[in-house]
Amino acid sequence: MRQRHHPAAGVDWLDVKLDSVEEQLALDEALLEEAHEGETTATVVRAWMACEPVVVVGSSSRVEEEVDLVACLEAGIRVVRRPSGGLTVVLGPGCLMWSVVEPHPEGAPPIERIHARMLDPLAHALSEALSLPGGVARRGSSDLVVGSVGGGRKISGNALRVRRHGVLYHGTLLDDFDIGLVDRILRHPPREPDYRARRPHREFLANLGLGPQGFEAALRRAFGATRVRTSWPADRVARLVAERYTVPAWTNRL
Repeated sequence: MRQRHHPAAGVDWLDVKLDSVEEQLALDEALLEEAHEGETTATVVRAWMACEPVVVVGSSSRVEEEVDLVACLEAGIRVVRRPSGGLTVVLGPGCLMWSVVEPHPEGAPPIERIHARMLDPLAHALSEALSLPGGVARRGSSDLVVGSVGGGRKISGNALRVRRHGVLYHGTLLDDFDIGLVDRILRHPPREPDYRARRPHREFLANLGLGPQGFEAALRRAFGATRVRTSWPADRVARLVAERYTVPAWTNRL
């Protein structure tokens, strides 16, 4: 029988190192499975960074509509698909990733409430860590921005997957990233929030410049992640990597 991870309800900071983006995405889904199936009562928070550029499309994204596949091939950049919704992002050094997985034994809350409970405390914690005028604000349904000129510039895009008894919320934080790369390999998105106003990627995105340690501290403060967890569902991750995240049919299904 599989041993269950049952800490007291609270918030765990998951400290685990994985080699690939595929494993990282599989870990997010595995943690969501744990939450949905009642195998943990604690919220799990974590952060990571890809060691090389990778394109990550949303669960319902049409790859050729959002990605310049020729440019990716020429640059040697692979494309993978994540388990959550939203549009395509580019990961790599200088783009920090964050994930929160919450169990909801009584049923997941409405989506708009999830966006607020995730992004509002993170925006507040990032604003406290910075000296920028106006700090960090939430725009659209799931973006974080800095500045007010032209509607602000996006530093964080986020997505979620909701199951009956669990929520996965994860996203990017542009810290010291090659924004020009995004312009070269992604097409203009098929839909956008009003505040973007048709701006190209290079004029819409911005780096925060907080640094990985500063971001981790702000993330842990935002969600009260004071307790460290080192156990992780390795068998689930291996299964999901083999069944989905390294399978071309999964990535290219749309």
